Amino acid sequence: METAIGVFDSRDHAEAAVKELLASKVPEDSIVFLTRSEIEAQTIGRQFGATIGGFMGGATGMASGVAVASLLLPGIGTLFALGFGAAALVGLAGAGAGAAVGKAAAGDGSAGPQPTKDENCAEDVSFFRAVLAEGKSLIVVRTESHETAKKACEILDRLGLGIQGRTPVKTQTSTREIEDVVIVDVIGRITLGEGNVMLREVITGLMDNGRVKILLNLQEVGYVDSSGVGELVRACTSVRNRGGQLKLVSPSKRVDDLLRMTRLHTVFEIETDEASGIQSFNRPSSQAVA
Repeated sequence: METAIGVFDSRDHAEAAVKELLASKVPEDSIVFLTRSEIEAQTIGRQFGATIGGFMGGATGMASGVAVASLLLPGIGTLFALGFGAAALVGLAGAGAGAAVGKAAAGDGSAGPQPTKDENCAEDVSFFRAVLAEGKSLIVVRTESHETAKKACEILDRLGLGIQGRTPVKTQTSTREIEDVVIVDVIGRITLGEGNVMLREVITGLMDNGRVKILLNLQEVGYVDSSGVGELVRACTSVRNRGGQLKLVSPSKRVDDLLRMTRLHTVFEIETDEASGIQSFNRPSSQAVA
């Protein structure tokens, strides 16, 4: 499963991204849109053919098979969501928040697919909440198709917040061990079909061998696309689910700028140098702060 994440602070850009995703034949059931703005939700909903009547009382409906709902997010307020699995991405699946996503609006009272937490909803909940808390909106595309993911990445990279330009350096990874910490050095880019797969394989291999104290060195990473953002979130969550910690160290300026624009820096623990990163594993775990 490939995951591409687009972060938007412009309603026009978010609307254009959804329009292009649909025009490029990205399946509606692969797209999730999250926002705190009801006006933005109304605008984006029309791209799906939705009529979203104020989301009164957490009302839900379906537009062309895409679930729409309003959800009350503790600490953030009302969240407007389009797409199956949206509730799971922000940690509300099965929590009874809002009405059940997927209930048909046609008046027959039948219920559609319910969002649940599974391997397709493995992204870190705190990431999505942090982005939404900043007033930004999110488009998440999840697909098994490499071609679909490629189309989605191109659109989300161009219209969302991200690193502009590419690095010609071919992606390389290597690992080193200091005490019980594994340092993963990444050189080049973390992008769809190259860096993201390589990073996934390295992290999975380490976890399978019981190594769950991981320091990810991004000093020589010059480009991260929307799929790469999804992979970083996936890696962090996977290690946490194994009872470990994954931290970033010395991100390049371009990557650091991306992390701050997308608010991902509030989710990851980011260390300025390798020595402090290694020592940090002996401290109580805490999320990075702005």
